Amino acid sequence: MKAKNFEKQFDDNQVDIIDNLDTSTAKRPHQPHKRVNVDFPLWMVESLDKEAAHLGVTRQSIIKVWLAERLEKTTPSHSSP
Repeated sequence: MKAKNFEKQFDDNQVDIIDNLDTSTAKRPHQPHKRVNVDFPLWMVESLDKEAAHLGVTRQSIIKVWLAERLEKTTPSHSSP
């Protein structure tokens, strides 16, 4: 998509522009990362994959978003700006 068309969609609120962005490598500044391993039961992985496919995101993305939403609800003082 050309930048001009993208800007027009954004300015006109025609569509949700997030669908036109590649967020797979997006990073938040000043947010250090730490790799962790978590074991999930197979049924959870299958459910996560199904929901991720439905939303068009990766399994890792959906886990991060859902955990962040939950943590922001329980510890609002740690929410990011």
